[in-house]
Amino acid sequence: MLNKFFVYMKKTDFQNGLEHLKQNDKILASIISTYNKQNLTPHRKYFNLLLGAIIGQQLSVLAARSIKNRLFNFYKNNPTPEKIIKTEDQTLRSFGLSNAKVQYVKDLSHKILSGEVKLKGLSKMSNDEIIEELTKVKGIGVWSVHMFLIFVLGRLDVLPTGDLGIKKAIMINYKLNSLPDENKIQLIAKKNNWYPYYSIASLLLWHSLDNDRKMK
Repeated sequence: MLNKFFVYMKKTDFQNGLEHLKQNDKILASIISTYNKQNLTPHRKYFNLLLGAIIGQQLSVLAARSIKNRLFNFYKNNPTPEKIIKTEDQTLRSFGLSNAKVQYVKDLSHKILSGEVKLKGLSKMSNDEIIEELTKVKGIGVWSVHMFLIFVLGRLDVLPTGDLGIKKAIMINYKLNSLPDENKIQLIAKKNNWYPYYSIASLLLWHSLDNDRKMK
C-alpha cells in the first residue's frame, strides 16, 4: 500500500517533518533555525526533468543551465522523445552535450517510445519501483533517481546515501573523522529517528553546507 506522502504532498506534511526532526535530532534542530524552505513541490514534466538530470551530471550548475537552455531553445521549450531521436548527434553535441550524454538522451527517448520505460503513473509507484524503472536508461543511476524522487515527485522519505554533499554534511555536522559510508548514514538516520522525513533531513544537510561556505 502506498504511503500517503507519495501522492498527497501538503505544506503541513513538510512542516510536520521539520517539527519531527527538530524534536528528535539536536543537530538538525540547529540547522532548522536558519532554514526557510516551506515545501517540496511536485512537478509533472517528467521527460524534460529527466533530460535536465542527464545534462547536469558532473557539471556545475551554471554549465548545466547553459547547455539545457541551448537544447530547450532549439526545441522551443518543448523537447519530445520523437524530436530528440530525429536530431543529429552533431547538433546535440553543439549544445554542449558530451558523446556519452548524447547517447543517454537518445536512449531515454527510445525507451520511452518503445514502452520499455513508462513515465505515466510514476507518481503512484513506490520509490523502489521508480528506481527500477528509471535505471533502465543508460546514464540514469540510483543517485539521479533519488534526486528525481525528492525534487520532481516531492517524496519525503528518500535518503540519498550515495550523494557526496550528504556525506560531507554528515561528516562535518556529526563530527566524524571521515566521510560516512551508506551503512553509517543509515545508522545515524535511525539513531536520530529521521524516518519518514529523510528528504527533509537531506535538504537541511545540503543547506548546512551552503551556510558553512558563507561563513568562510
